[in-house]
Amino acid sequence: MQRALATSPTIPVQVFFVAQQPGSDETTKAKLMLVLLAFAWGLSWPIMKIALDEVGVWVMRFLGLSVGTAFLFALIKLQRRDPSIARGRPRLHVVTASVINVVAFGMFVSFAQLAAATSRVVIVNYSMPVWSSLMAWLVLGERLDLRAGIGLVLCAGGLTALVLPAMEAHGATGLLLALGCALSWAAGTVYMKWAKIPGDIITVTAWQLAIAAVVFAACLLLFQDMTLPTSVTWQGVLAVLYTGLIAVGLAYLLWFAIIERLPTATASLGSLATPVIGVGSSMLMLGERPTAADLVGFALILAAAACVLVPGRSRPPTPDV
Repeated sequence: MQRALATSPTIPVQVFFVAQQPGSDETTKAKLMLVLLAFAWGLSWPIMKIALDEVGVWVMRFLGLSVGTAFLFALIKLQRRDPSIARGRPRLHVVTASVINVVAFGMFVSFAQLAAATSRVVIVNYSMPVWSSLMAWLVLGERLDLRAGIGLVLCAGGLTALVLPAMEAHGATGLLLALGCALSWAAGTVYMKWAKIPGDIITVTAWQLAIAAVVFAACLLLFQDMTLPTSVTWQGVLAVLYTGLIAVGLAYLLWFAIIERLPTATASLGSLATPVIGVGSSMLMLGERPTAADLVGFALILAAAACVLVPGRSRPPTPDV
């Protein structure tokens, strides 16, 4: 079975395993949307860093998730979708998926960006398809083929190239948190595939975001006594709005539309443009300058992700004898 890369911190990964045969016009539209999606998510990394510096982790996550949640529930109402989740186990799965997919990832990625260069966090995070392949093998019994094995080796090499210099400079905490991002994202991917939560995928996603927003509201109350920043620049306000409306709301809609029009492998492989844009925009917007070791690590991790995502050659069927 083909495995796919989740391209967003909170993406509902069960949509990765649905593919339809698109027509040529729909395929062209989907590829254009894929480009737009890469910019929406790629640019979100440095913009998220701007928001974090101004409003902090708890405020940024609470407001961003609240905006994204409102956006998706408004869409559900406008499209007359079913906003409910079945009682019992499906609701428990939604809560668990929210904790893994949204809450854990959100905490890891936020604190990682405060402790390390955004470009490094982006690349370490995109080692996720390698870890999801490994977890799918251990948990779901999916086959771990030669390409996935090569991906693991390349990923280990890339992480070593990034982490060792940071350890020597006593600054590996941020990269270890970034690795937590990738692992939580991968675990969420495998959990969503295993759970097979019934219901409308946008509804499932909206409730995951809503639950996470409540969790971050509780964290805001606990750690900041619901105190909101009093001096925020317009850049900070726009950064929070971008995170909620574009990186969460609009990006989800684009991804759903892409998945309906493109095969899973094509859509997922195309998403590898996201970390490239994320690193490039971090250099332009934040003034970051990767070192030679960084560039080696970036290249190895991207190659590792590509190894996992590039579909293997289909073997011709064996004729019955």
